[in-house]
Amino acid sequence: MFLESKSIGIVFSGGGTKGLAHAGVLQFLEEKGIKPTCIAGTSAGAIVAALYAEGKTPVEILNFFKSIYFFNWKHFTFRKAGFIDADAFKLYFESVFGDKTIGDLDLKIHLTATDLVKGRLKIFDEKTKVVDAVLASSSFPGVLSPYQIDGDLYSDGGILNQFPTDILLGRCDAIIGVYVSPTQKIDANSLASIKAVTARAFELLFANSSAHKFTHCDWVIQPEELSKFGTFETSKAKMDEIFKIGYEEAKKSYEETYMK
Repeated sequence: MFLESKSIGIVFSGGGTKGLAHAGVLQFLEEKGIKPTCIAGTSAGAIVAALYAEGKTPVEILNFFKSIYFFNWKHFTFRKAGFIDADAFKLYFESVFGDKTIGDLDLKIHLTATDLVKGRLKIFDEKTKVVDAVLASSSFPGVLSPYQIDGDLYSDGGILNQFPTDILLGRCDAIIGVYVSPTQKIDANSLASIKAVTARAFELLFANSSAHKFTHCDWVIQPEELSKFGTFETSKAKMDEIFKIGYEEAKKSYEETYMK
């Protein structure tokens, strides 16, 4: 069975608040004694990957997300290209990572962002500060302002690679893919704001560009129930539900695939 492989990589897709399902999946994997040797993540998946690599438990990751009110008025900006200033979240992440670089973490992680000027996917190296890599990777276009590192402007890694399975090819013996951005079920009345339309447009783009990458994985966990949630959920009760959905989907998929 591939879960007995010497090295197991996990790929975490983007998905906004739905990325908390990644933490739920990690909770189940821990209970089964399945430990990744490396993780590739983008956007919300990059946040979860970094927190886990820092040693945070899945429940602590959930609590970290719940501690941040995304639409706090202090986060808004009128001077940058976005409603919300990506730099406003620095303090939250610095409280966890300080000045640590990716190479300082105990677990090997590969975090991505989109270089807006060069039009390329950026995979941050081990010398990059974790805080910078995470904020660059998760700067959702149209909502969060681009994030600047050494003069370069970065935005959400999902623009070019929402499900970065290809990064782990050849780096581990087996790959578990966790995709948390199923197409949301909506009606026309739901598209009444710039935020809603922007999130919907990228959701459709991500779904179209990610499906073929499932074939790179030995095991895919895809919680379809997440389709009822939006990209930017702020309710703590919904965050708890998303975490639970990730856990339950991992359990169900494991039992259907490996317990027959």
